[in-house]
Amino acid sequence: MTLSDANRCRFVPGSRAGHYESYFLRANEAGRARAFWIRYTFFSPAGQPQQAVGDVWAVFFDGERRRIVAVKNQFALGDCTIGTGAPDLLIGQSQLGASCLMGSAATPAHRITWALGYDTPQPPLLLMPAAMYAGRFPQSKVLVGAPGALFAGELEVDGETVAVQQWRGSQNHNWGSRHTDTYCWGQVAGFDDAPEVFLECSTARLKFGPLWSPQMSLVVLRIGALEFSLNSITQALRTRARIDGFGWDIDARAAGVRVQIRIEAPRAAFAGLHYPNPPGGVKTCLNSKLASCALTVTLRGQAPRTFNSHHGAAFEILTDRADHGVAILA
Repeated sequence: MTLSDANRCRFVPGSRAGHYESYFLRANEAGRARAFWIRYTFFSPAGQPQQAVGDVWAVFFDGERRRIVAVKNQFALGDCTIGTGAPDLLIGQSQLGASCLMGSAATPAHRITWALGYDTPQPPLLLMPAAMYAGRFPQSKVLVGAPGALFAGELEVDGETVAVQQWRGSQNHNWGSRHTDTYCWGQVAGFDDAPEVFLECSTARLKFGPLWSPQMSLVVLRIGALEFSLNSITQALRTRARIDGFGWDIDARAAGVRVQIRIEAPRAAFAGLHYPNPPGGVKTCLNSKLASCALTVTLRGQAPRTFNSHHGAAFEILTDRADHGVAILA
């Protein structure tokens, strides 16, 4: 899949089918527990296209001060523009292009503004097999448009300027007619001593009426020019995963390769966010960009290699539960 196709906007204004689509950009400062997450979203409830809106979200994670600032603004669809680029969006006054983003969002208590440029050094990374992006299943699609992107520019968080100088992260794109029923999602855009290693993974379950699917886990790993995609349906069902509160383990094995992952973060490192679902209802996303990750890769005939990120992992948990103890910030 080319970059332009990966980042092509799928939202069709006026459709009654129900749709959500988001482009989110996230990055971590090297050697420090600071990160940002900025999200541009379209949402259209099923059967009510006249209620479609555009949202702009921003979260700044400051682990050094143990502070998370989260803001969200919503705009009528008439105040949004979908251009011809990929991506090329204007939601309110906030813009997103293929190499830059600028904008702002505010609540009565907080304000975040951004003016950032980013590069796209690698081809898109597909978390699912390529054929699944054209089909109806699954109803939620996710990919990384710019893995390992480097960001430069400036944030302003509640009046304080944050210089962004070569923060490493990614530009991501997801869309669908409904959110996955429950999942954990993780990403590391470069480990502490191995910036060339990029990890994307998820563990999910789907609900069909009163019945739940088995747990399915996908893993895609890049080590320099090598890519290991452990993401077929058979592989997803075979991969072992365990979720215990705010810790998550994956053990994925395929011919000639074994990938073992541990991602975790304390409760205080998460921001609670509410995501409306096109068919109705609201999902809760517990979102951290300061998680730790330990990754062990064993290739046939080679000794295991271990990579660590102390606070550079993205970790999200989508849930319907209300007993998680994480404050809902937006």
